[in-house]
Amino acid sequence: MRFKQISQLSFNPPGLRTFLIICAGQTASMIGTGMTQFAIMIWAYQQTERATTLALLGFFAFASSTLVGLIAGVWVDRWDRRWTMIGGDLGAGIITLILLAFYTSGKLQIWHLFAAEALSGAFSAFQWPAYNAAMTLLVPRKQLVRANALRTLGLDASRILAPALAGLTLRWIDLGGVMLIDTATFLCAVGSLLLIRIPTPPPSEESEAAAGETRWQTFTFGLRYIVARRGLLSMLILYALINLYAGLTWFGLLSAMVLARSGGSEPALSIVQSALGIGGVLGGVVLTIWGGPKRQVHGMLGIAAMSFLLGDMQLGVGRGVPMWVSGTLLGSLAVPYIISSNRSIWQAKVPPDIQGRVLGIAMTLQSATTPIGFLFAGPLADHIFEPTLMEGGALAGIFGPLVGTGPGAGMGLIFVMTATLGALTCASGYLVPALRNVERDLPDYDAVPLSPEIVPDTLTDTAPDTLSSVTISVGD
Repeated sequence: MRFKQISQLSFNPPGLRTFLIICAGQTASMIGTGMTQFAIMIWAYQQTERATTLALLGFFAFASSTLVGLIAGVWVDRWDRRWTMIGGDLGAGIITLILLAFYTSGKLQIWHLFAAEALSGAFSAFQWPAYNAAMTLLVPRKQLVRANALRTLGLDASRILAPALAGLTLRWIDLGGVMLIDTATFLCAVGSLLLIRIPTPPPSEESEAAAGETRWQTFTFGLRYIVARRGLLSMLILYALINLYAGLTWFGLLSAMVLARSGGSEPALSIVQSALGIGGVLGGVVLTIWGGPKRQVHGMLGIAAMSFLLGDMQLGVGRGVPMWVSGTLLGSLAVPYIISSNRSIWQAKVPPDIQGRVLGIAMTLQSATTPIGFLFAGPLADHIFEPTLMEGGALAGIFGPLVGTGPGAGMGLIFVMTATLGALTCASGYLVPALRNVERDLPDYDAVPLSPEIVPDTLTDTAPDTLSSVTISVGD
């Protein structure tokens, strides 16, 4: 029965086929982006040898995405969603080409990387809400969890391939060559979007009721919609806390910790990064076949709590590649369940024509804590926990038996702390009725997914007048 459902997901034309074309193009783009990010991370660490540098790379990307995302959803609902995604891919490709020019001329500096991450984050603030909203129009509601699992599967596949490919190509064609490959993958993503079209969502009662609102009310529509529904608000707060812990450790410190505890070993980091992707792929495959728990909220609460205990804790106490690989595998195995459960609930409860405004602000606020984690990760590691867990440090006698001493031990202790806090936070979500019963208490929207034909763009669409503003003024 399960395999029959997967077959239907993969081959039911034409809406699901359209989604799969988009997903394939975006996966190719993510592989190229992952290669560049890995290569840049190695280059940046070699220049400074500080955890703060790597943490700031992520901070600027997430911070700009958060700031722009506060208003991006309004335009996502107004613009053609396909052209919004095309503009995002083109903008990210142009940024990579600019970095390549600086590198080949010998003028690339760390602050250039920070600026590039900020611009890329701004593009993502438009692109990903458009992608989420497009999915709702292409995929039947009963298949949303599986479709979202396929999206995370593509992301995690890129995490497997990108570090390995980047580690290999860096030895032959250096950072500049990796950036050229990245640019080619952006063109693949744009090409796939040019082959399809995404239908315009039908108007909902909510959007018609908001038609006469002032400009300020339009910008605050998404937030007011969420606040009025305690279940969605509770989900937002919980996910924001999960992202805070992830920003502190998985995003902000994992690479620096592995490099510090392995003596700067690039192969060790590549293995751990690949294990991160393998765990996600395994989780995505199982979720795509299984379809997830009957109540999706368990993916955000129970499975997320186990991820913190089995993943973060093992990474914190581990002192070698085998333990780090085990921790990343077990921790990332749960990520597809967490992401797909969260995303599918939002997509099922919010009408498609207002998802740009509602999902845009929701995903922005859920991710807003990640740059906070990035911002504090480096200073906490470099100035507090690392010095105090050196041999003879103030905390060495207390926590040394647990996480060891020396380079990287302080960052390991931060992982232990987030493991404990994350598990307690997720488990406590069951004590909040609005969150525990969000799927039962909030009705699904009434719209039926549309089924567009896949035809060449030149026969079905013309570019909207707003394309130039997308391409020039935004950029993920």
